[in-house]
Amino acid sequence: MFGVIRDIWHKIAAAHRSADETGAGTVLEFFVPRLKRAFFIRMSVVALLAAVVFGFVLIPCVINGESMVPTFPAHGFTFCWRGKYLFGKPRRGDVVIIRYADKVYFLKRIVGLPGETVEFRNGDLYINGQRQTEPYVHYICDWNLPPRTVEPGHYYVVGDNRSQPIEQHKFGQVLAGKIAGAPLF
Repeated sequence: MFGVIRDIWHKIAAAHRSADETGAGTVLEFFVPRLKRAFFIRMSVVALLAAVVFGFVLIPCVINGESMVPTFPAHGFTFCWRGKYLFGKPRRGDVVIIRYADKVYFLKRIVGLPGETVEFRNGDLYINGQRQTEPYVHYICDWNLPPRTVEPGHYYVVGDNRSQPIEQHKFGQVLAGKIAGAPLF
């Protein structure tokens, strides 16, 4: 079977090749390469590299939701850069991608670190009783949430778009191991 496919491929490719020195057939040779062993080795290496890069290093993520508007659009695309926290820990203000379920990721901002007390009063964020300045929050918020202490090994995350009622948001403590990385752009 492979021999038949190879023969057909060679006939198509041979019809478009130039034997002269002008290089007239080089563009077509790029799109219709000769099926030799080196071609299959190159294709295997490219496929393997793509699987490693896009499966473990840069995970493609579709943004579908308004929790981070206006910092990120309601609908868009980004990559999850898994190397961001390889040698360091997340900091307050970092935007992170959190693994919520199998192949479901959330885009949120870290507002509370392990051991800190987090609360919302009339839409303002308080960490350990101190009001926080949040220049990334652009919409009026009326959230009220009693104080809660972030457990060790957890981070407190919330979206930037707090104009919706608090009941409509997914936020709170997240285990550090659930943080997959940071958005690449």
